[in-house]
Amino acid sequence: MRRNLLPVLALLTSTLFLFLGNGLQGLLLPVRGSMEGYSNEILGLIGTTWASGFVIGCFVAPNLVRRIGHVRAFAGFGALICLNVLLTGILVDQTAWLILRAVTGFCTAGTSMIIESWLNERATNESRGAIFSFYISITLFGVVGGQMMVPFADISTPILFMICGILYCAAIIPTAVSRAASPQPLKRVKLDLRALYRTSPVSFVAILLIGMANGAYGTLAAVFGAHAGLDEGMIAVMVSITIFAGAIAQFPAGRMSDTMDRRYVLAALSGVAALAGLSLVLFQPGNVYAIIILVAIYGAAANALYPIAVAHANDHASSEDFVKVSGGLLLLFGIGTIIGPTLGGPVMTWLGPHALFSVTALAHILVTAYAIFRSRRRAPVPVDERESYAGSPALAPSLTTPESLLLNPRAPTDGGSDQPQERPSP
Repeated sequence: MRRNLLPVLALLTSTLFLFLGNGLQGLLLPVRGSMEGYSNEILGLIGTTWASGFVIGCFVAPNLVRRIGHVRAFAGFGALICLNVLLTGILVDQTAWLILRAVTGFCTAGTSMIIESWLNERATNESRGAIFSFYISITLFGVVGGQMMVPFADISTPILFMICGILYCAAIIPTAVSRAASPQPLKRVKLDLRALYRTSPVSFVAILLIGMANGAYGTLAAVFGAHAGLDEGMIAVMVSITIFAGAIAQFPAGRMSDTMDRRYVLAALSGVAALAGLSLVLFQPGNVYAIIILVAIYGAAANALYPIAVAHANDHASSEDFVKVSGGLLLLFGIGTIIGPTLGGPVMTWLGPHALFSVTALAHILVTAYAIFRSRRRAPVPVDERESYAGSPALAPSLTTPESLLLNPRAPTDGGSDQPQERPSP
């Protein structure tokens, strides 16, 4: 493990600081926005603009990297993120926040793609699995660690924005001074969403709906917590426990999906997530611990859905198409995360803060219904012919780019040659 990780230690250190900043800023904005009296629609759009910028960045960033190089591009993207978060603390204005958040999403995609392509270039076929697992674990602990910083300072002051800026500056340094050779220029493979739907209709529809539910919750959970009477510390706990519960649920959910029709597992987990969400809507518990328990159940079920849907799609695709199929699903997830907060904000305004979970419940009910419907239309893949399940932390889809797919041990390799692999367009 030490031999595998030492060559990429600087890149992984940059990753940690980058996602610490992402986690802190992602929770700080809705909490501070609620305190400032911003409407639910605006708070939802803050998440929408970030997701939109991130998706656009996955398209545009490779061209910028080719023109100016990896090191300069990374430093430029990182500096822009730092400037944006500091301006967000100075310009406490909803219009300014929407614009700055979109630019931050764009630059986050750029920095993530550069780190991921660099890691892939440095990884060997033997070390790729270890590096991929460590990278995804860092993103998980980085985001949660950033979220848990929120209770330790007064959110009404600029200090947390300044700390966030420090974290982003710290992310630039290790990669900027690293002696690692720059990777090959990013290449693209054209994605075919129609072919993806023909390959796996369930995964296509489910990933889009999962993105909507996760996007709505990820953006507006802090707003719900504030209106439900939780303080900043409990809001951070609530958001973080959702991620951890989803990560813990990966193993048992994956084992079930390896031994039975994955569509039934998708339907069952979506049903549990829908029931947990509807319980919050219908009963509106005032007890903090009741909220945390229901949210933990929701997170365990909802955040275990994405890797099962990906595994189901790969069951019906050839191994050579792993990157193309997974890249298409990642794009669908990104589209869903744009739609979810846009719907969630107005619904919370019309029906109250607990109605956030009516949006997530509707998405999960549709996943359940469509998975059951498709199970009657197509026979399951025999167990001995399936792609082995490989889970991912709950937050991975929303914070990684198509470039990270090449690090995944399931991606086809080039047999150890130095020739760069083709990379998926988003």
